[in-house]
Amino acid sequence: MSDDILARFEGLPPFSEIRVEAIEPAITDRIEANRAALDRLTDAADPPTWDNLVAPIEAMEDRLERSWAPVRHLNGVASSPELREVHNRCLEKLTAYYSEKAQHPGLFRAFKAIAEGPEYARLDAVQRKVIDDALRDFRLGGIDLPEAQRDRFRAIDARLAELESRFEQNLLDATDAWSLTVTDPARLEGMPESVRDLARSAAEQRGVEGWVFNLQAPSVIGVLTHAADRALRREVYTAFTTRASDQGPHAGRWDNGPVMAEILRLRREKAELLGFGDYARLSLTTKMADSPEAVLEFLDDLAHRAGPIARREFDTLAEFARENGGPEALEAWDVAYWAERLRQSRYALSQEELKPYFPVECVLDGLFAIVGKLFGVRVAEREGVDAWHPDVRFYALEDADGRPRGGFYLDLYAREHKRGGAWMDECISRRLTAEGIQQPVAFLTCNAAPPVGDRPALLTFDEVTTLFHEFGHGLHHMLTQVEYRPVSGINGVEWDAVELPSQLLENWCWEKRALDLVAGHYRTGEPLPDDLFDRLRRSRNFNAGMAMMRQLEFSLFDIRLHRETGADCEPATIQAILDAVREHVAVLQPPAFNRFQNGFAHIFAGGYAAGYYSYKWAEVLSADAFGRFEEYDVFDPLVGRDFLGCILERGGSRPALELFCEFRGREPSIDALLRHNGLVDGADGTGVDGS
Repeated sequence: MSDDILARFEGLPPFSEIRVEAIEPAITDRIEANRAALDRLTDAADPPTWDNLVAPIEAMEDRLERSWAPVRHLNGVASSPELREVHNRCLEKLTAYYSEKAQHPGLFRAFKAIAEGPEYARLDAVQRKVIDDALRDFRLGGIDLPEAQRDRFRAIDARLAELESRFEQNLLDATDAWSLTVTDPARLEGMPESVRDLARSAAEQRGVEGWVFNLQAPSVIGVLTHAADRALRREVYTAFTTRASDQGPHAGRWDNGPVMAEILRLRREKAELLGFGDYARLSLTTKMADSPEAVLEFLDDLAHRAGPIARREFDTLAEFARENGGPEALEAWDVAYWAERLRQSRYALSQEELKPYFPVECVLDGLFAIVGKLFGVRVAEREGVDAWHPDVRFYALEDADGRPRGGFYLDLYAREHKRGGAWMDECISRRLTAEGIQQPVAFLTCNAAPPVGDRPALLTFDEVTTLFHEFGHGLHHMLTQVEYRPVSGINGVEWDAVELPSQLLENWCWEKRALDLVAGHYRTGEPLPDDLFDRLRRSRNFNAGMAMMRQLEFSLFDIRLHRETGADCEPATIQAILDAVREHVAVLQPPAFNRFQNGFAHIFAGGYAAGYYSYKWAEVLSADAFGRFEEYDVFDPLVGRDFLGCILERGGSRPALELFCEFRGREPSIDALLRHNGLVDGADGTGVDGS
């Protein structure tokens, strides 16, 4: 029996006490204890009930997840070769355990007996949802398959877990491996002070002269948006878009091409074992969308609306570049640079002009004030909480009466050995225990530029909206009032509805009264000037058509990939599908060496396989939901409390469409999305003529 802290801690994870060599024994012990408990519970002579079957299983699964969550998180934010090896071995064991559980005949019979017996009628609606979802998941886990096919199904799950982890690790290794040292200050022309300082700090950390640029988001965005040196932009673009591929400066070293192809072959085989024609149909069984055809129709409709606008926007951008000394024909590494110049020309606005008004402390205070006004909660930092890095903070959430509602770790800054992007993950889930309510805790992770020297961390406006987005996910997890873990927080929520709270919260970034709480100049405390806000607001739909088409490219690629690939899938097959999608929707064809797909972790290492369209569908939901605030007041406490009560507190206890209709009073409409994106006459921003 392991005596490691992971096997016995209570409360928040003791990160400083987690020893890599003790992780595997602790997780193994948890798994074996659960296996024994499952056999014991399903062998019992008494008829199965919620209290003698479901509740004990929920408790033991929670213990296992609470041990694994900090390990999973550390692998993403503080990776090391030793941790990675242990993580992967544990992941293999966990995958095998969950596959066995999904095919446990005694457990399936017990849940089925509850569903078909008198116990079901005694359960409340939320408990019945837990039972119904469990039976669905048994069938999606292969319980009805013949024994040989069940064995194959489990083997596929194990291999997929290994491959998806390898995809992410290849991407992290490729990202960390590349850097560029610049010693000629002339190559920095156009770069603002913040980008130069970040590169100088990176050079100092490595003990070299000059400026060091890497493939972490703040560095890449800084170069592509501001560097006048076109060759430098191309070099960084090439390195970034060929990560983990057969192209670029590390061609073939961490190539995800074969990994992706095998993932897709196995997903197709898994779907066929369950009787689905393709993986897209399997994926959509747990989503709001009815079918892949419905998803494609939705995406194609948006492409039809946005395509002409996007093409006009691109033509305008290309003409502007030519008239201002740019290339005769724009390449992919030119777009962000010239778009920023056009934005400045049109709106006298740049991201760098905004950054001084968004120091981290001010943004956090404003964010917490906004959610307090909307949902009646208070956020307070708690000192002395054990974490994995000195920059990490911990906050407690409570309601207006001082009752605890949860807590969250906040890890804001980019660094080596931390995967890119931004995300929310569960640390502890809310559930009812014998001792009372277990309060939920979230991990909130971003990758903004850290403070440099004596200047505080300053966020770009895009990073502000990203922080609001992730905090929306966190609220969904933390503010739930559901007492059963399988449908608490984001658990049990259809994947194409899980982005609703996160995208909804972004809307307050565009409201002056909200930004007056969020923005304050880091030197003077001056609020965002009215003129600067007006220019920001007018720029909201700048190149919105191009942005829409880029997201549609990702979404169409994802859904087609999981419909059209089969047992013969190879890296070239993936490239061919992406090329076809780009031919259909891209306003600029990227260079042949571009291997975007090799870094598309959302669908190859995350939960968005055949579900990336969820971002666009959730935009429909969030824009329409925000429309109700607009009809009254963006800080209307009654509307805020309704959203809290109808969406945030309900988790996955009811179908998402029912909850949305309860909040909005009707089914969702696409009109608000089109208006917010400037795709209808009379909308703010570029309008339908792209002007």
